[in-house]
Amino acid sequence: MPREVDERKKRAALRKLRRAADLAAQGLGPPLTDWEAAFLEEVEARVEKYGSAFADPSKGAEGEALSGLQQAKLRQIDKKARGKEPKGLKARKPMGMKRRPVRESLPEVEDEAPPPAPPPARAKPALVPAAGLPSASNVTPLRKAKPRLTVIEGGGKKTEN
Repeated sequence: MPREVDERKKRAALRKLRRAADLAAQGLGPPLTDWEAAFLEEVEARVEKYGSAFADPSKGAEGEALSGLQQAKLRQIDKKARGKEPKGLKARKPMGMKRRPVRESLPEVEDEAPPPAPPPARAKPALVPAAGLPSASNVTPLRKAKPRLTVIEGGGKKTEN
């Protein structure tokens, strides 16, 4: 049962399939695998017979001759037939990363200097009174006030009237 596919889209899909097969036959790139050659032949036969190469409407647009995955695979085969390198998946650098210049190695110096002294050991920090502030004997400690509690009559339980 043929689907309703626009004739222009059907011809365009057939033209793309045939062009990819012709480019592969010219041998510009690596030869197609058996699966890729069979894919091109089967999809071309389905498009000619049914007007579309897929039956499930959820796999592509209603008026298209090829599904989304079939179009993607056709693009890959076309690039391979043209001899272009596939991009594949590449690791991307984070947005903030910048290229650092490559440092050239410094010429070695014959007179070796003694290694630098290790940093001093860290001691526990101590509190030191700051200059210009009153000494500790003049400062009065903050007084803690006791909380003031008040009783609210009838605030605990509700009574029914």
